Amino acid sequence: FSTGIVKLAGLLLTSLAAWYLGYFIAVFIPQKIISHVKLQDFGKQPVLRAPVPKRQKCDHWTPCPAGNYAYRILSGGGKEKMAKICFEDELGVIDSPDHSGEMMAFVRNAPEGTLLLMATHDDGSTLLKSDAKKLVEELGSKEIRNIKFRSSWVFIAAKGFKLPDNIQKEKINHSDQKTNRYNGWPAEIQIEGCIPRNLI
Repeated sequence: FSTGIVKLAGLLLTSLAAWYLGYFIAVFIPQKIISHVKLQDFGKQPVLRAPVPKRQKCDHWTPCPAGNYAYRILSGGGKEKMAKICFEDELGVIDSPDHSGEMMAFVRNAPEGTLLLMATHDDGSTLLKSDAKKLVEELGSKEIRNIKFRSSWVFIAAKGFKLPDNIQKEKINHSDQKTNRYNGWPAEIQIEGCIPRNLI
């Protein structure tokens, strides 16, 4: 009998406390604070979304400073991945295996103040003739004579002016059966950067 009285007393006390709490909320807290929308959003954390990054010229991670040209030179890789040269967001794809003669004619006929961007695809060691290699060497290449069978090679040079010392002008990657990315071909390589417009 006494246990029932204790339970009943506990129930009454709990009910009284719940009623008092409800009364307190209704009297002392403004209604607009406990609106339906606010109660639904209670406990939710704000979602922060990073802005979509703006695409830069030639897919650079950061934009070139004002007054600069953007460029990227990507060598070919394997049979299907052609060499690509991007300048100021204009993309050229090298899809012919033999440009030796065309390259020599272009370099010789290019006026002073010409920027020259070069890349290999397939095999520059045999398809690039000796006269063409000599011409590229005269433009400042240190690696043109080191190209081996299916080496990946990229190069930027200037005719009639000097490029900044702080840019990477040349890169080479030799074929190695232990490390080749493709069957018989090394991975592509690239150089990119910004060239001040007032140099040209």
